[in-house]
Amino acid sequence: MPEYPEIACRTAEMNRLLVGKVIQAVEATQPKCLNLPPDRFTSSLSGSRFEKFFQRGKWIEGQTNRGWLLLNMGMGGELLLTDRRHLPEKYRLIVDFTDGSCLAINFWWFGYAHFAGLDALDQHVLTAKLGQNALELTEPEFTALILSQKGRLKAFMLDQTRIAGIGNAYIHDILFLAKLHPQRMISSLTEEEIRNLFAGMQKGLRTSMDKGGAFYESGLDGKKGGFLMEDILVGYREGQPCPICQTPITKIKTGGTSSFICPSCQPVI
Repeated sequence: MPEYPEIACRTAEMNRLLVGKVIQAVEATQPKCLNLPPDRFTSSLSGSRFEKFFQRGKWIEGQTNRGWLLLNMGMGGELLLTDRRHLPEKYRLIVDFTDGSCLAINFWWFGYAHFAGLDALDQHVLTAKLGQNALELTEPEFTALILSQKGRLKAFMLDQTRIAGIGNAYIHDILFLAKLHPQRMISSLTEEEIRNLFAGMQKGLRTSMDKGGAFYESGLDGKKGGFLMEDILVGYREGQPCPICQTPITKIKTGGTSSFICPSCQPVI
């Protein structure tokens, strides 16, 4: 599933490659991913010009002069800038541009392509409820936010209404970098631990962003991201040695998800 690093990279690419392009037509082959009937969705976007793209957690918000194209890649997929002669084998949506190029969009699972009017973005339920982007939070803002919460640490960090963009792919290394157990109660955190958590969030996400995102996601040019399995510290490395103390990494159940931790570096307390 694409998370903050991948969505940030795709948003930057779209600002570089798609701004100024005029939409000639839209073809939707999977209507269930839309929030409007296909004819209304396509007519709402046809003839509009992309002006700017924004990241909102795991969503891409594309502003046109007539409204917003809102994309959520769900469990993964591809955004490929190509033309009609070189379409990928699978796609769910094609946005044709007047210059002959097109954006082919494929969702593997649970993806969304929604439209919102220019003045109706705050009425789009799925994005309006999102918290602030993880890497846009300042340390004082993050500290104030976490001190206002209760419950367990991992559940808070994955709550998109609190912090937008972090999912189960990056949370393992974020908590490892902070030396915090995912089941720690927020009320037990010290000021130093909160500082370490903020730093872990920054490093855990920016390291992947600097490499173009995860290796299993591709950019608009079709090239895979450069953040590889060997760049992951503890996530999905059950039984392998901790990079700090060599203790075997353990997989544990944390609510409805699994977590990967070093039991020595991340004690339950």
